[in-house]
Amino acid sequence: MYSEKVMDHFNNPRNVGEIENASGVGTVGNAKCGDIMRIYLDIDDAGVIKDCKFKTFGCGAAVATSSMATELVKGKNIQEALQVTNKAVMEALDGLPPVKVHCSLLAEEAIHAALWDYAEKNGIQIEGLKKPKQDIHEGEEEEAEEY
Repeated sequence: MYSEKVMDHFNNPRNVGEIENASGVGTVGNAKCGDIMRIYLDIDDAGVIKDCKFKTFGCGAAVATSSMATELVKGKNIQEALQVTNKAVMEALDGLPPVKVHCSLLAEEAIHAALWDYAEKNGIQIEGLKKPKQDIHEGEEEEAEEY
């Protein structure tokens, strides 16, 4: 069962669309379920996220996590946005069913990918930001083999 907040963000998603000439754009996917999430950031000269929009192809939970993620980063500075984790997205939505947790991971990775794009475009390094994965399952095979 989905929480009321998940249903609200699915039925009435916030910040849907694109930002022309975005400061940063991040696209991530999940090959296993077919979800694709793209987040657009408009970052001002002070490093504050003035606007954030998304386009998501996927299930209701993917749409809801995208919507909530944009709400959580809007108005924050880059370092604060970097701290928005999948757990924060899930908590803000009053939880997700276990089989939908990957949707919140997509939201976190999409934010990081957009911040990475912003850093690349501006020739800067953002402390604590790692190169994002294109697919949230990237590297799992190698990790599994290590054990």
